[in-house]
Amino acid sequence: MRHTPPKIKAALCGLALVAATALPMASAPAIAGPAPAISAEAVAAAKPVPKLGYSTQVLKTLNIQFQYQQTGYWCGPAATRIALSAKTSNLPSQQQLANELPTTTNGTDWIGQVTRVLNRRLGTTYYETKEMPNDPPTQAQRNLLWQDITYDIDRGWALVANIVAPANNHPPGYPNYTIWHYFTVIGYDSSDSTVLIADPAGFNPNATYWLTFNQLATLIPPKGYSA
Repeated sequence: MRHTPPKIKAALCGLALVAATALPMASAPAIAGPAPAISAEAVAAAKPVPKLGYSTQVLKTLNIQFQYQQTGYWCGPAATRIALSAKTSNLPSQQQLANELPTTTNGTDWIGQVTRVLNRRLGTTYYETKEMPNDPPTQAQRNLLWQDITYDIDRGWALVANIVAPANNHPPGYPNYTIWHYFTVIGYDSSDSTVLIADPAGFNPNATYWLTFNQLATLIPPKGYSA
């Protein structure tokens, strides 16, 4: 959301004041109409991103090493690498991860491939594949997604989400057509139910941005996430 610069704000206020003093004394003041509604998604997109690794009682973000995807179809490798960086500095290249997933020019087929590589690279069985086939998701699926986000982020684990974003439900900056994509969830704020995204696509001018939890929940079906 673009805010009006302070100087322009002052100029607009000044014009309003001049107009008011020019009115006859008997004239009734103009009544302003209702302010245009601002969507929760727009508010989230304009929300400042704190320093990564920042934590309060309600807000937590992870330290990660960010990279944009190096080809148009390496969002899976790039998102996987970002998630790995929350736990280790011994990071493979996107090319290595593309080979391991494996990723082709058609992309990374299934979120389960990401889960497998995350676990193998980190020497763990922590990550699980969570499918969200229902569109819109059920309340139980929404509850599990929020529980997974807060539980994992609290313990230093990033999540990787496989999303389908149609033109009428886009993260900020996305082009006006359906996007099949992977990105990484690296934080949350329970005070306003928002989630922090590290997005390797580069559609948004910022590498990280906030989404409402509700929007994230509607972007994942019919795909899934690693958590």
